[in-house]
Amino acid sequence: MITRDLAHDLLSDMVRVRRMEEKCAELYGESKIRGFLHLYVGEEAVATGSLRALTADDAVVATYREHGHALLRGVPMTSIMSEMFGKAEGCSRGRGGSMHLFDAGRRFYGGNAIVGGGLPLAVGLGLADAQLGRRNRVTACYFGDGAVAEGVFHESLNMAALWRLPVLFCCENNLYAMGTALARAQSQTDLTAKAASYQVPTLAVDGMDVAACHTAAIQATDHIRTDGGPFFLEFRTYRFRAHSMFDPELYRDKAEVEQWRTRDPIAAFTQRCVQDGLLSAADIAAIEQAADAEVLAAVAFADAGTWEDVDELTRDVLTPTSERSR
Repeated sequence: MITRDLAHDLLSDMVRVRRMEEKCAELYGESKIRGFLHLYVGEEAVATGSLRALTADDAVVATYREHGHALLRGVPMTSIMSEMFGKAEGCSRGRGGSMHLFDAGRRFYGGNAIVGGGLPLAVGLGLADAQLGRRNRVTACYFGDGAVAEGVFHESLNMAALWRLPVLFCCENNLYAMGTALARAQSQTDLTAKAASYQVPTLAVDGMDVAACHTAAIQATDHIRTDGGPFFLEFRTYRFRAHSMFDPELYRDKAEVEQWRTRDPIAAFTQRCVQDGLLSAADIAAIEQAADAEVLAAVAFADAGTWEDVDELTRDVLTPTSERSR
């Protein structure tokens, strides 16, 4: 049941992420943001719907396409934008950039640049919670369909199932592992079947429908908190932009992209809210204006930020004891 308040929050979250990502693309063109940049445009319904099923005590482990996850987990947009600018006010003090957003206080553990790299981290967090008797805690781990082809995916699912760990595995299946189509790389394209082979409960979800994502995540987290053990969600979604800003995107048919754009999760949910009388045109305009203002403030904050002092650059670099004693 989607209430007016929930509809407002879900739409607001998606619009905030979309506006931030679109601004990041613009800033990349202006060389304000450098390095790799992987945008979440088109996939906003997944993070928006699923993260609202978590509590502040739960943990989140994400991929390199994690700006939206960090924002919706509560990391301030000013901190995120500063990090992408390489400024000291960033959530990783400007050292991580786009792919390494981190906020331990909000139990947001990356931003992990290695494909599948977050999976064993999530299993470790789940194991710690289980051994320390932290009941009702869940670790949500986000990864793409490409990670399912990695050995660490199978090792992580197997361990989580054997030890009945409270891990929510969230596969953001956007059909392409960088430039390789799912069907060209994996003989079994039903990714829930792979998780089910480890006796893990699974559910496939329309990742372009924010309400469906939210409902599925609630079902999955309720199962973990009551019955114990892991749960696997496959969110079938699509990214509207290239894999990264460096990607010439020669592997996807433009007609395919345009077809998916007709299922834009923000436009679809906005239309639903209006038709169901949940939100008015004034409500929607206010949401968009608030998001635009937040983005402008974040950019101004990051632009005015400070570069880390050169003397601090080796602060977290470990050196041999013999060298430290000199």
